[in-house]
Amino acid sequence: MIANQQDHSLAYRVTDRFKSSFNTDPQVVRSPGRVNLLGEHTDYNNGFVLPAAINKAIYMAVSRRDDNAIHIISFDLDLSYIGDTRNVLPSGLHWPDYILGVVQQLQELGHPIGGFNCVFGGDIPLGAGMSSSAALECATAFSLNELFGLGVDKLTMVKLAQKAENVFVGVQCGIMDQFASMFGRKNHVIRLDCQSLAYEYVPFNTEGIRIVLLDTNVKHSLASSEYNTRRQQCEAGVKLIQAHEPGVKSLRDATLAMLDQYVAPADALVYRRCQYVVEENLRLLAASDDLNQGDIAAFGQKMFATHEGLSKKYEVSCSELDFLVDFVKDNPGVIGARMMGGGFGGCTINLVKEAAIEDLVAKAIPAYAAAMDKELKVYIGQIENGTSLLS
Repeated sequence: MIANQQDHSLAYRVTDRFKSSFNTDPQVVRSPGRVNLLGEHTDYNNGFVLPAAINKAIYMAVSRRDDNAIHIISFDLDLSYIGDTRNVLPSGLHWPDYILGVVQQLQELGHPIGGFNCVFGGDIPLGAGMSSSAALECATAFSLNELFGLGVDKLTMVKLAQKAENVFVGVQCGIMDQFASMFGRKNHVIRLDCQSLAYEYVPFNTEGIRIVLLDTNVKHSLASSEYNTRRQQCEAGVKLIQAHEPGVKSLRDATLAMLDQYVAPADALVYRRCQYVVEENLRLLAASDDLNQGDIAAFGQKMFATHEGLSKKYEVSCSELDFLVDFVKDNPGVIGARMMGGGFGGCTINLVKEAAIEDLVAKAIPAYAAAMDKELKVYIGQIENGTSLLS
């Protein structure tokens, strides 16, 4: 199963649904999902990440109302919800909460939000690790900022979108997803410093190359508990270093020499976890240089090295993800591949020469079915601009 190209018709279908529901013309915003090329599990260690916005997005149509009511329609679910700006509470339905949480955060910052009508729909695959929730939050912040003329800058929108997910929805995500959705730029990746939020655009010339996501179609139950365990292991490593180097506040400040000296003798498992994170930060900085020099082959090799680290040292991979990376490793049409996201399922991200995609997919689908007895989903993406108003 292959999903390709950006679905511009979806914007029209969402707009049509809005007009038939509310009998007025809306303002329409597009907010994309994201991929992360390098820098996995580095965000909560104050490290670097290298995400990009992609050609899968949430489309949101909104208009002002004369009262305090919030009327929301999910185009994809064909469900509706009615709330009130004077008393913003969790819906009990989950899906409206990403929107309501952003309303609440805008109000917390002192911005008056009137009633509004909203229809949204998207083509970001759910559960594939492309951050549909962050796209929805950014679409909401951007839409309400435009609709009510709030004058909120993009970075503030990113922070309040993240806070909405942390506080209102109750998911402790980092800031990368919202940042990539809002700040994405066509043909560039964003090198984001998760400690200072300083960022720069690094050219990603994908002439003749596409981003191919191979979706394992699994999400192992380990994911959330193991994610918390990894965070604790990283913090334990920092504590071991701090006893000798009090200036080290996170693994971002740690060196491999410090790990060898203070962590390796104390705890071999914690050492491996921390070693992966410190190596990944170094790898990402070197990979940014590869891109600036136009050396996509060297960049691809670092993606393979990241997967090896995630699988063997950080141990957040699974047999399905490892199978897919091993399957493409010796294919001359594949420049780089690794698991993407929290782990234990989701997608592998592959940089593939356009001419090789058809053959790769034709072979991967039956091979994966034979080895894992599961259907492989394939998404073909390209790097696009971040959240914006559609004319």
